[in-house]
Amino acid sequence: MPVTVLIPTPLRPFTNQHAVVHVEGRDVRELLQNLTATHADLRPHLFTAEGQLRSFVNIYVNDEDIRYLGQEQTPVGPADTLSIVPSVAGGSGVDELLRPTAADLPELTRDEVQRYSRHLIMPEVGIDGQRRLKAARVLCVGAGGLGSPAAMYLAAAGVGTLGLVDFDVVDVSNLQRQILYSTADVGRRKLEAATARLSGLNPEVHIVTHDAPLTSSNALQIFAEYDVIVDGADNFPTRYLVNDACVLLGKPNAYGSIFRFDGQASVFATKDGPCYRCLYPEPPPPGLVPSCAEGGVLGVLPGIIGTIQATEAIKLIIGAGDSLAGRLLLFDALHMSFRTLKLRRDPACPICGDQPTINALIDYEQFCGITPATAAPSLPTEFETSVEEVKVRLDRHDQIWILDVREKNEFEICRIPGSTLIPLGELPRRLDELPQGAGAPEIVVHCKMGGRSAKAVKLLREQGFTRVKNVTGGILAWIDRIDPSQPKY
Repeated sequence: MPVTVLIPTPLRPFTNQHAVVHVEGRDVRELLQNLTATHADLRPHLFTAEGQLRSFVNIYVNDEDIRYLGQEQTPVGPADTLSIVPSVAGGSGVDELLRPTAADLPELTRDEVQRYSRHLIMPEVGIDGQRRLKAARVLCVGAGGLGSPAAMYLAAAGVGTLGLVDFDVVDVSNLQRQILYSTADVGRRKLEAATARLSGLNPEVHIVTHDAPLTSSNALQIFAEYDVIVDGADNFPTRYLVNDACVLLGKPNAYGSIFRFDGQASVFATKDGPCYRCLYPEPPPPGLVPSCAEGGVLGVLPGIIGTIQATEAIKLIIGAGDSLAGRLLLFDALHMSFRTLKLRRDPACPICGDQPTINALIDYEQFCGITPATAAPSLPTEFETSVEEVKVRLDRHDQIWILDVREKNEFEICRIPGSTLIPLGELPRRLDELPQGAGAPEIVVHCKMGGRSAKAVKLLREQGFTRVKNVTGGILAWIDRIDPSQPKY
């Protein structure tokens, strides 16, 4: 009898967009082998070239991690559900640092009593809980999609000191989900706009801004001043940096991540609880997991996950309920479903385990494999072409074949006239659709900004295509310098 396998959004392009598939198998290994035999493009996302299950992909049978069952030999049957949980960039366990004595808590003013009256009449919060919120210091790492709703609800709830780490400016594409900002803020420093918005929402809250990239050299110093860290990062190096800094300092980490319709949330680095490395010991290779800028995100999704992060931070501060420490919350907005999986602290974890080997912050760009060679694939200059050169050749009616390796939805927004769409993920199996042989036109490849197309050029040259070039700057450069009538995204 087949077993139900749940496919997360990032991997659905490799299962013909199916969220649920049914696969035969007596144990997890056989089940995954049969799954990838049917959906071959899924295999490199689950297994290494040597056939080992990738360390940044977690497999759960029902709500248990197979690492704590029989690993890949864990038996499965028709009554079981197997969940694939890739990285997408317990109990209450409240630490003593979040429990100051009553004598140390600030008093509420008359205005604050009125402002927080709906909290005060709740027995789980009350006067004591609200005073704890007023005394608390919470840091939001990132003031973007996740940081926006988290910061707004933390400020509205009366967190006394709210820190924000960001160094970006507001872009019009942010407004679809980053609710801290308005159209009038486009081009403005995010922290400047966020401070004005949050102070307007609650002038009683002290806003502290850190207008700089978060790095190994400043993270410990910044984090040391706060009680709870809310991780709204949008890349893997920062996620591991936040995790490690929280573990080293003993600061709870209210974690959230988003991609398209999928969200994750948990609380890491509590006393005796797991950390982010326990869930994902290693990051995925650069470029394997697309960012939200490449893959997109439903506008309301960060609002849901960011609000959950704020909820967890507030619960930690007031000491109410059960936190997500030891649990991973999965949210699927497309099917409107929540699932909770168990997490455990890994005794062999290099930073929170029984014998930690990481005792200081490291180079997280290097740890995640992000080097100049991988961050932006470089090609010899003879394999590059500019949008101006492409335009001249089109006007001359030269024999060139323009290949667009973006996704279909991107292609529908804007395109270079006459281009052919073959998404990068589909390119290896659609090589026969490309012109080749004597007299074939030169292939000119582009994407949004030039990164994916550089990978495509490298792939094509490895497959024997000698006349192929990458359009530097991609479609955005084409719109900026050739055809500004088209919309940018």
